[in-house]
Amino acid sequence: MVRGKIEIKRIENVTSRQVTFSKRRKGLLKKAHELSVLCDAQVGAIVFSQKGRLYEFASSDMQKMMERYEIHRREYFGAERLQKQQVVQELKNEMAKTLDQIELLQLHCRKLMGQDLDSCSLEELKEITIKLEKSLTIVRSRKAKLNEDTVKKLKAKISGEKEVLNETSSLRQMFEEPTLWMHSRSLENEKSGPSCGYGNMNILDVETELSIGLPKSRE
Repeated sequence: MVRGKIEIKRIENVTSRQVTFSKRRKGLLKKAHELSVLCDAQVGAIVFSQKGRLYEFASSDMQKMMERYEIHRREYFGAERLQKQQVVQELKNEMAKTLDQIELLQLHCRKLMGQDLDSCSLEELKEITIKLEKSLTIVRSRKAKLNEDTVKKLKAKISGEKEVLNETSSLRQMFEEPTLWMHSRSLENEKSGPSCGYGNMNILDVETELSIGLPKSRE
């Protein structure tokens, strides 16, 4: 039967813990012995119980194995420590170089701003002047470009406003012309007075009569 997996944690029951310790300790030392015999390896195992009792296994002299382990530990960890120290030193050197570069850049910026010029030679001053003139040319070119773009935008805006005003004026004329024509026509009629085919006869004096039937004979 397959044994079920148990959770690896501290056994709370004291008796069960002692039994498990005894069984697994014997199994561990047995495996160490088998490993040393089968693989011709130097194996050492040291176990202290909860009460401080020592249990050990060594395929050869334990003292010699401990000395060998100490030598190997110093070599391994010493080399690792030396490698870490080298890395740290390289980082320090790189940081120092970066700080020097930052200081040089700050000094250069101060010189471009017209500060700390006492230590500059004539050639350095000429070089600073050339750099400033080039920078000024670039700034002026950029400024001119921005001004040109601004003028174009304003012209486009004014042109659009003119088109809107012209369209508004055209619409106003379309609606005002019929009204003006009717007003001027009425003024002309008032000046000339009513006229028709009967001359100056008032249209109210005309007698009209509607009758149904045969027309009456005139006497």
